[in-house]
Amino acid sequence: METASNSNWFLYTIPPPPSDAPPLGRPLSKGACFLSMCDLCIQNQQQATEGNPGQCDRTAIMEDYLTVPILVAMSVLAFTLYYLMSKNGGEKSSQAPKTLLDSTIKYSLPLTEKEDISHDTKRLRFGLPSPSHVLGLPVGQHVYLSAKVNGSLVIRAYTPVSSDEDKGFVDLVVKVYHKNTHPNYPDGGKMSQYLNNMGIGDAIDFRGPNGLLVYKGNGTFAIRPDKKSEAKVRKFKHVGMIAGGTGITPMLQLIRCITSNPTDNTKCSLLFANQTEKDILLREELEEVRTSHPEQFKLWYTLDKPPQGWAYSSGFVSTEMIKDHLPAPADDVLIVMCGPPPMIQYACLPNLTKLGHKSENTFAY
Repeated sequence: METASNSNWFLYTIPPPPSDAPPLGRPLSKGACFLSMCDLCIQNQQQATEGNPGQCDRTAIMEDYLTVPILVAMSVLAFTLYYLMSKNGGEKSSQAPKTLLDSTIKYSLPLTEKEDISHDTKRLRFGLPSPSHVLGLPVGQHVYLSAKVNGSLVIRAYTPVSSDEDKGFVDLVVKVYHKNTHPNYPDGGKMSQYLNNMGIGDAIDFRGPNGLLVYKGNGTFAIRPDKKSEAKVRKFKHVGMIAGGTGITPMLQLIRCITSNPTDNTKCSLLFANQTEKDILLREELEEVRTSHPEQFKLWYTLDKPPQGWAYSSGFVSTEMIKDHLPAPADDVLIVMCGPPPMIQYACLPNLTKLGHKSENTFAY
């Protein structure tokens, strides 16, 4: 699918400083000034006319000598103008109108596209108020979708797989839980089936931003223990991730943000659990990131029902898997988790505790 993006580029010609000019930011010392004046005097003497043999033209010296700082000043001025205008241009692009202005208000957004990405999963695209709008969702946050299903209000949380770099739309990946496919849930997923049955042009209510974690870039996270608490800002060098099923969406949001920023050196390691190989969502994109950022992003899978010859792990998330494929406990290591509650409660948290990961260095979406 095409991604809407607009870029403005400005080109300025900056005159280069003369070869004998001092480096910017380093003033000439008295000795350097004296030597430069002497050099200019000698040069001027060599170029003297016959009528003034050996005469040093002080006016010419001063004109030549003053040329250097003038050129340097012009270069600095041109660079400053370039920087300020580039900065303003970047601010304009980041100040695109936001859709989610108030987390207590519902915003009705229409479905514009549907795409099958697996046997039971769809990518749904919803239109924003204008082609220049962004959703306005900080990295690490999610939205709530709400709809009346069979007369009852149903609300579910989703993390978009698009970002605020995308204008005019928001994308969701939705796994559809159909009726009579799981013995414990004969009615299937109310919201996922509702979304699956939506037609192009139908609208649904979005609300957000919501969530206790915000990624601010370059390893810096703002995490709230609960909704009423102030966020604690901390910096981490390595982020370990455990995802189950559709719990991959907040991880992908974070992975994209980190690896798309060339100045962000934060490392990511992902342990991704699924039932079968065909259940692995967004696999192609994850493996593309691994290929393009082999030193920054590590990826490992585990399946409940692996095929013959499966090259990765099998079974539930275990202590050994976490130890082998995620970073060891440290003050600059954060472990984030998202998946079915039983996986978080019975597989992730106990095993992380056994390995020595502190509770303040773990976060469950």
